[in-house]
Amino acid sequence: MSMIFFACVVRVRDGLPLSASTDFHFNQDFLECRKRLKALSSILARYPSRGTAKGRDLSIHFLSSGDIACMAICSSNYSTIMAFCFLEELQWEFAASYDTTSISLASRPYAFLEFDNVIQKVKWHFNCTSGSRAKVNWEKVEEEMKFQPPVELKLEDAELMNGLANGGHAEVHVEVVPTYRMQRVTPLGILSLVLNIMCGALNLIRGVHLAEHSFQEDHEVIGNVIAFFLPFLACVFQCYLYLFYSSTRKVKTFILFFLVCSCNVYLYGLRNVWQIAFHIGVASLSSYQILTRQLMEKQPDCGV
Repeated sequence: MSMIFFACVVRVRDGLPLSASTDFHFNQDFLECRKRLKALSSILARYPSRGTAKGRDLSIHFLSSGDIACMAICSSNYSTIMAFCFLEELQWEFAASYDTTSISLASRPYAFLEFDNVIQKVKWHFNCTSGSRAKVNWEKVEEEMKFQPPVELKLEDAELMNGLANGGHAEVHVEVVPTYRMQRVTPLGILSLVLNIMCGALNLIRGVHLAEHSFQEDHEVIGNVIAFFLPFLACVFQCYLYLFYSSTRKVKTFILFFLVCSCNVYLYGLRNVWQIAFHIGVASLSSYQILTRQLMEKQPDCGV
């Protein structure tokens, strides 16, 4: 299948991975190609701005500009021009999101973890749509490649093999795909989970009871049924966001909090002021716990 399998953004001077797509492939050829990509990322400063490392089934494409380089693993039959269109768009998105100072000061791998959401979106666009937006840049990239063709490497090149074998820069960053480990669950966090589960159960019970009544006698109160079920789902997702890492957590947290607040205000009359205040208070506590529980800053095991 002709497609992009993996993409990442690295810092050129030392190969430090800044962000990467979070998809997992367990094919042995792909895992081996990822190791070659890691080795290549540590020596990008030796090469021109564009390059391709060809393999039998998979190829690595890279595009560097200034402090950063975007890299991708694609199937070997994927269009080289389209691959560089993808890398150009990814590079533009990253440059628009982060300044050179923050890139230079990054001291740990995947410092811009949240950018994986953008990588996934752009990758999906190139894999799953007609790529009309990419075709606009097709002629421009094709013309640039005529004047400055990408350097061509082989995945089996001795230089990449040496990068895998030695204990230098290529060994500094052990994983290409980040692992998401959250900080410990606090007692206040456990309390917020218990209260959230209780609020979710109350919403579900009231919603089911009201649904039975409305479907039998009154079809006009369907809005109230929905207003009970939506906060139930919001409570479930708030528990999930607290326990597990998710990209754009802040946005999702505010959306869920707004949903709980608006639905409880809508239910005024079926709930009194104190009940509404309790549900909104629990949602506030849960939102605060989600936003304050961060990823663990685990330092890489460096063989330096």
